[in-house]
Amino acid sequence: MNIDPQVRNAPLDTEALKQLNAKVSEVFRSLAIDKRRLPASQLSKRGIPAYVAEWVLEKVVPGQGELSPEEATKVLEWAARVIPGPSEQNIIKHKLAQGQTVKVLTPLQAEVQIKKGKEPERVAQLKLLGISDAYISDNLLEQHPDLLRQGMWGVVEIGALKDGAAVLSFQPMQASVNLTLYKEARKKFTLHEWRALLLTTLGFDPAAFTDEQQTFLLCRLLPLVQKNMHMMELAPKGTGKSFTYENISPKVRLISGGNISPAVLFVNNANGTWGILARFKVVVLDEVQTSKFEKPEEIVGGLKGYLANGKLTRGGLHETASDCGFVMLANITLDDEQRPVKNSLVEELPRFLRETAFLDRIKALIPGWELPKLSSKLLVGADSALTVGLKSDFFGDALIALREDLAAESYAARAVQLGGEKPYRRNEEAVRGIAAGLMKIQFPHGDVDPADFLTYCLKPAIQLRQGIWDELYALDSEYRQYEPRITQART
Repeated sequence: MNIDPQVRNAPLDTEALKQLNAKVSEVFRSLAIDKRRLPASQLSKRGIPAYVAEWVLEKVVPGQGELSPEEATKVLEWAARVIPGPSEQNIIKHKLAQGQTVKVLTPLQAEVQIKKGKEPERVAQLKLLGISDAYISDNLLEQHPDLLRQGMWGVVEIGALKDGAAVLSFQPMQASVNLTLYKEARKKFTLHEWRALLLTTLGFDPAAFTDEQQTFLLCRLLPLVQKNMHMMELAPKGTGKSFTYENISPKVRLISGGNISPAVLFVNNANGTWGILARFKVVVLDEVQTSKFEKPEEIVGGLKGYLANGKLTRGGLHETASDCGFVMLANITLDDEQRPVKNSLVEELPRFLRETAFLDRIKALIPGWELPKLSSKLLVGADSALTVGLKSDFFGDALIALREDLAAESYAARAVQLGGEKPYRRNEEAVRGIAAGLMKIQFPHGDVDPADFLTYCLKPAIQLRQGIWDELYALDSEYRQYEPRITQART
């Protein structure tokens, strides 16, 4: 299907968005889902992310259109049997003690413990059940190696042995991603249709946002498609900064508040267990302004090294490479006109995070104050024109698969040249990386008009890096040997 060049950039009205529903369903078939089904199911109240809840819907009540009352009842009855609540841990353990087997939908994480003089032990953790030492077989670990990395969601059958619980079987959530077909599908949509589809997939109503706001929302996906994409988003409370990250993929780890230690981030030197930056594709620290950091000097020192070269180490005892993206989310104070109050945007962050040597390694700053506060009017609902999006588990895996596609990097290397007599190297690297990421998100098939690349990839990339550059320029005179504004080179 060829797109008429005259309509390539045509904005979408309500009628066009309604017609897009049928097109998305036709092109993506079983990989598409009506996004109204999820809120109607009330599965989110069971404490599971969207990529899990949509898998449940497809398993229990497959189909298109809005969820009927009968379907909603069926889903809730299934959830009551299979998704354990915090108050049901002891009930499940009691059943296991009586020799019963239990099936639950839960995240499952495994590790192999090697101790001197003892046989290696394979141990599974089921955190929703409060079980940290269940037996798991070699066969299951060989079938599902991600259990040993970041863990997986799925239906776990648990039984009891003489010395504790055992994982008897595991049915994982699985999304089959064919990147070639994903790229071919993109060719059947105009740019505005594709952007609307992406936002609907994330749960947002595209009609509720301006073109610029849509771009900022899509920028939250950058660390999924780009290796080592390190970012920051600053905004007032209630703008949904963490909404995208907690609902898109099990390979994204969100930490909200609490204590953060070097062992959690990097490596536990006591047992050699690698931290979350080594095991996940994206790590997100939410509420950074109130987080408590153990040994902050060690954390910022380790992060500076990691953000610069992708190497994880701690005290020189262990070292490995990682392509994990690191994202910090923080609330800042705004004035009556919804503009930042403080002269420095990072003034409200912990002191050690304000070091310019650290900030310089953050590639992008999303100006979250430009986005409206999250409300039901901004999310896909009964009044939305476009309601059909991609299934979250498939979409998250497709984005992560795009990390290995280097065509966008090659395009950005040729197309992005910064102006000025002496461009700052890290600015060039950051802008190229952001622009390449936005190309992967919006033009995964690689067919991009130079004017569209400029408008939807390069200009936003410069804007996101400029936010970091402004802070560096104001905080440290060392950076003032360069020009204050990042600009594109004239051709």
